[in-house]
Amino acid sequence: MPLNYSKWDQLELSDDSDIEGHPNVDKKSLIRWKQRDIHEKREQRKQKIAHLRAQIDCNKVLYPRIQDIYTHLSSPSDTSPTVYFNSLYEQLQKNPSKDCPPGNDPNKLEHTYDGMLLSLLGQVSAEAKDKIKDTSVLESEKDEKLGKALTEKIKFHVDHLGETIKKDEAELAAEEKEQKKHITSDDLHDGFSSKYIPPKPDPTPVPLKKIEKPKTSTTTTEFETLNPQASSSTLPPSSATTDEDDALPELTPSLSEFSKIPYREFQKSFEFIQLHRDVFVPGASDALLVAAFTAEGEGKKKLAKQCVHQSLLLQYCEKLGGDGVRVFFQKMISGDKRAEKVFLDDVESTYNHLRGRVEASKLEESAEGKEQIQLVPESPDQTISFNVPSGPPPETIVLEGPGTEDMDIEEVRKALQFRWDVFCTFPENLQKALEENSLENVNKVLADMDVAEAEGVVQNLDIAGILSFAEGGIRDETGKA
Repeated sequence: MPLNYSKWDQLELSDDSDIEGHPNVDKKSLIRWKQRDIHEKREQRKQKIAHLRAQIDCNKVLYPRIQDIYTHLSSPSDTSPTVYFNSLYEQLQKNPSKDCPPGNDPNKLEHTYDGMLLSLLGQVSAEAKDKIKDTSVLESEKDEKLGKALTEKIKFHVDHLGETIKKDEAELAAEEKEQKKHITSDDLHDGFSSKYIPPKPDPTPVPLKKIEKPKTSTTTTEFETLNPQASSSTLPPSSATTDEDDALPELTPSLSEFSKIPYREFQKSFEFIQLHRDVFVPGASDALLVAAFTAEGEGKKKLAKQCVHQSLLLQYCEKLGGDGVRVFFQKMISGDKRAEKVFLDDVESTYNHLRGRVEASKLEESAEGKEQIQLVPESPDQTISFNVPSGPPPETIVLEGPGTEDMDIEEVRKALQFRWDVFCTFPENLQKALEENSLENVNKVLADMDVAEAEGVVQNLDIAGILSFAEGGIRDETGKA
């Protein structure tokens, strides 16, 4: 197998073998000058390569943003180009992002991407206004002409920046090719040294926490009626039922910090996701919704809305695909009003729905935890009705029918008067439910009463003969309204 010695052609020698100097200059000085020249040129090339790479990277960030501005200006829409241009300029002035190229100071506006874009927009605006000023333009056509001039100026910078990137890339390739022609100490490495660093593992999904629901039971209480024909049969107490354990996603420490980012602070959320990979994982948005439900139940409405905001933020990023995080935040941070409105409307709608669910849950819990007295038939063939008096007994009472021969009219009058007096002591809503002869409405009224008060009402209904049922037995079921 022939040996390949071509790599030694890249050696750049700087000894005295190829140096021929002036007889009045000593050879050692010439050698040192030659060495210094080689090192200076080598360092200049390294600096130029680094500068070109940084400039290309920066321009490749700005280029799509300027292209997007040109697209908005040149596309027909309800918003005029000047309105969109002024809105974007104002947004960059009031709420600039601190995102900047590596090595720049984020606290200096001119060092950030937004600062560079702001400077360009200012230059374009001045050039467009000067162009309009130099020509005679009617006042009614001024806005249209200015919009057209802005579009043309932005188009010029899009083309110029695209050409600059291509030129820099070609120059960078030439410099790197020249650099590879010479072997330097930077190219030396350990041939058998393994420095493999495994990539960081993907963050694990949000952990699930087992939630054991409390056991609920239904108790029955039997009240003996004063009806001598009443049956003493009772239903057996219902067996306790337990729902299956459920699992809910749990907030991690990173998600807990993420949920505290203020409403509409898209830049802070973007930076947080970039620094914490474990935020954008399966189950994170669900964990934030669970936290929102808990916070709303505890009266922490501001935190609940923030959790909903951050949960939907992650959902939108996920739905936009592999590059969803960048696409979503680019629209939000750049001030895309239509995209921001769609997102914020979704946040408001989701939060209002969650708030309604929390209120309904509280009502259900309060209803389940309250002991109630309810009138319930003992068997399917039994009916409960109400003998409601229409008023006090009349002056003349006529007894008709079999079995009334031995009845005392005065005793009957007293019984009817007692029934009317008892009926008049009931609350107005209970009187109305009794007059409608509706067992459901009567039970609703009893459900709102304290147990002791409801028991007294049922006893008075039975004693006065207003309560009528075919078989005995009045039962209350805790938890049933």
